[in-house]
Amino acid sequence: MSNQKAEKNFKKQGAFKQEKEFKEELLAIDRVTRVTSGWRQLRFRAVIVLGDGKWKVGLWTGKSWEVVDAIAKAVSDAKKNMVKVKMENGSVPYNIEAKFKSAKVMVHPASEGTWIIAGWSMRKVLAVAGYKDVLGKRYGSTNLINNARATIKALTSFK
Repeated sequence: MSNQKAEKNFKKQGAFKQEKEFKEELLAIDRVTRVTSGWRQLRFRAVIVLGDGKWKVGLWTGKSWEVVDAIAKAVSDAKKNMVKVKMENGSVPYNIEAKFKSAKVMVHPASEGTWIIAGWSMRKVLAVAGYKDVLGKRYGSTNLINNARATIKALTSFK
């Protein structure tokens, strides 16, 4: 009987949870309204950043009538559109700047123990990609999606 109690306690504590293949970070959930003739259509848009923590990262958006469905769509599309990034000792190899539309980002290598010092969407992209010590700065746009795409563009432009 004591073994069954111990097994129940393990299940309650989450010891038998499955490990996820990718790290997921939710950038935003927005209500999107489209006005048509007669009424307004209300849907939800979810923006997800997905990464394996070992040099792969993906960003995608999903729209649906339900929040859960929008997140599921964004995750499945982000898995299909993952790109490889370059990493050296948990940091970027050298300074890089990139631009996506009006969003400009600058990414610098940092010494060990610095952690990730960057803006909100940049930090989430860098964290799920597996970087440990990076300095980042964004210029221009405050749009979350454009800043995240500019960060991914910077990380994939290393030679």
